[in-house]
Amino acid sequence: MDLLETQHPDADTELHYKNAYQLLVATILSAQSTDARVNMVTPSLFKKYPDARALARAKSADLELEIHSTGFFRQKSKSLIGMAQTLLDDHRGDVPADMDALIKLPGVGRKTANVVLGHALGVPGLPVDRHVLRVSNRIGIAEGDDPVKVEAQLCAAMPKPRWTRTSDTLILHGRRVCRPRPLCDICVVQSECDYYATVVAKHAARKVRKPRR
Repeated sequence: MDLLETQHPDADTELHYKNAYQLLVATILSAQSTDARVNMVTPSLFKKYPDARALARAKSADLELEIHSTGFFRQKSKSLIGMAQTLLDDHRGDVPADMDALIKLPGVGRKTANVVLGHALGVPGLPVDRHVLRVSNRIGIAEGDDPVKVEAQLCAAMPKPRWTRTSDTLILHGRRVCRPRPLCDICVVQSECDYYATVVAKHAARKVRKPRR
């Protein structure tokens, strides 16, 4: 992780937000969408629904129009309104700084809760998305395709203050370098990577040894 952080010193969530409420909304919208697309939608959304109280009163049809381009807009609209109503009913409209309370909100799972905890509420959290799963398994610093188990492995290996940065770094590495078709030539942890040693390097060696016809 020390090496990876030198390659991605700017690692942070790419969602735009000003408070925990905004990040919670943006993270729910980011499911099956891109951060860039969500960032195009949220300025007008937050102007119209600046807090949980305003969002709880939203009409589904109006909200669906606002978030249509992020995909799965009907389910997301239902989740957002339900989330806002639960915040009002159970937390006076405030986003709780507690994992158990967050995952009881409609549309919120561990990944979303960890994003909000780590970035907006100052509580160590290590969100595990598809990038974190792919990169950590390839390098060999975690094993398995269960996000909860991989989260536990990474949290056990890293000090709490680095949990959020660890996730951000692995996510950026997955987007920029360790893509589904990885750019191993520019990877700073190439010499430490299980995937490179067992797949890429061996494949290259076989090509070199292949006799000419």
